[in-house]
Amino acid sequence: MASFNFFFLLYLLLIPTSSCYVQPPENYFISGVISNKGLDFAKDLLIEKVLLYHVWKVEGMQVGLTLNLRNQEGTLKLSLLDHGCYVGDVSIKLDGGAAWLYQLLVDAFEGNIASSVEEAISEKITEGISNLDNFLQTLPNQISLDKTAALNVSFVGNPVLTNSSIAIAINGLFTRTSEILVPQSYKKGYEVSSACGGLPKMIKVSIHENVFKSASLVYFNAGKMQLIIDELPDQALLNTAEWRLIIPQLYKRYPNDDMQINISVSSPPVIQVTYQGIGATVSVDITIDVLQGGEVIPVACISVDVSASCAVEISGNNIAGRLTLQEFSAYLKWSKIGKLHIRLIQSLISSVLKTVVLPYLNLQLKRGLPLPIIDGFGFQNTVILYNHPWISVCSDVWFIEEDYYLIQHSTYLS
Repeated sequence: MASFNFFFLLYLLLIPTSSCYVQPPENYFISGVISNKGLDFAKDLLIEKVLLYHVWKVEGMQVGLTLNLRNQEGTLKLSLLDHGCYVGDVSIKLDGGAAWLYQLLVDAFEGNIASSVEEAISEKITEGISNLDNFLQTLPNQISLDKTAALNVSFVGNPVLTNSSIAIAINGLFTRTSEILVPQSYKKGYEVSSACGGLPKMIKVSIHENVFKSASLVYFNAGKMQLIIDELPDQALLNTAEWRLIIPQLYKRYPNDDMQINISVSSPPVIQVTYQGIGATVSVDITIDVLQGGEVIPVACISVDVSASCAVEISGNNIAGRLTLQEFSAYLKWSKIGKLHIRLIQSLISSVLKTVVLPYLNLQLKRGLPLPIIDGFGFQNTVILYNHPWISVCSDVWFIEEDYYLIQHSTYLS
C-alpha cells in the first residue's frame, strides 16, 4: 500500500477520543482500526524510541493539543487549533572548575530557561503538525499494482473515534490503471467494529468482498483472464495421438498433430465471503486447438463451471490466497469434429484444472494484496476472521527496522 509513515500513527495518538460513536460513510470497502492495545504499544514506542531519543531531561512537563482532522477530497487535512506547553522543573547540572559559579547563574535563571523550553516546544509542535499535514497531502489517492490495475486508496469520510479505538476507511476498490479518480460524496452507513472474536489484538483490517469482485471485473474487462497451454510435464498429451481413444475423430482428421489448449474465463468470476471462508465460481471455455503447418485450428470448445474455495493467509504484509478445487461441471459448447463424449474426457479436464490452471492462479494469488500497515512495522500473531461480507485480519504488530526508522524520521523532530 502507500507508505504509511510512523507519524501517521502519531497524529492519531494526539486526537482526543470521544464517548460519542460516529458512523463512517457507507462507500468504503477497506477499513483499519487501532485498538487500545495498539494505541498503548504506539505510545510506549513513541516515548521510548522517539521522544526520549531527542528530548533532554525535563520534569513535570505537560503538553496539550487540540487538532482537527478531516477528509478533504480523498486525503486527510490536519489542522492545529490550539496548543500549550508547561514545564515544571528543568534539571541542568554542571561539572568542572568554575561549575559552581555557572550553576548559580543557571539556578537564578531557571524560570527563564523553563519559559524558553516551553516556547521552543510550542514552536516544534506547530512545525511538526505543519510537516505532518504536508506529509498527509502527499499520500496518493491511487496506487498502481501492475500495468492493468490500481487500488483506490482515497480516504472516505472522517476518522471514526470512540473511547476504545480509532478507525479510518478507504475506498479500496480496484480500478484500471488509466482511470482518473473523481472525489465523491458519501452517505453514512455501516459501523466499523474493532471486535476480534474476543482476542486482544492491536489492529484490525477489514476487507469487503466487493474489493475482490472489483479486482475480478478489472482483470476480466482487460482481457487478462486467458491462459494458453502449449507445454505440459507430459508433452505427449499435447498431440492428437494421445487422444485417439478418447476422441478418435480428432486423431482421424488430424493424425499426430501437435495441439494447444486455450483456456479463457467467459464471465467475471463470482467471489463471495461467507461465514466459513471465501468461495469462488469461475466459468471458463476450454478450446482445443490443433497446430498444423503454422496454423492454429480451433476444433472444439468445452465450457466448464468451476467451484473453488480460497484459503486466506498473510504473506509478509500482504493478504494472499490459495485456491482448492471443489467441483466442476462441463458441457460441449461447440465442435467441428462431431459430438464429444464429455464423460470420457472429464478426467482429463480435472487433471488440467488441478495440475495447470489452479497452480497458475495460485502463483498469481501468492503475490497478494498489500494491507494498510504503518511504514517500518510488520504483522505478527495474525488471525483471519470471516463475517459475511467482510474478511478481517486481526493482528499484533512489531517494529521491523528500528535503526533505519530513527535515521529516516529524526528530521521531523530536529
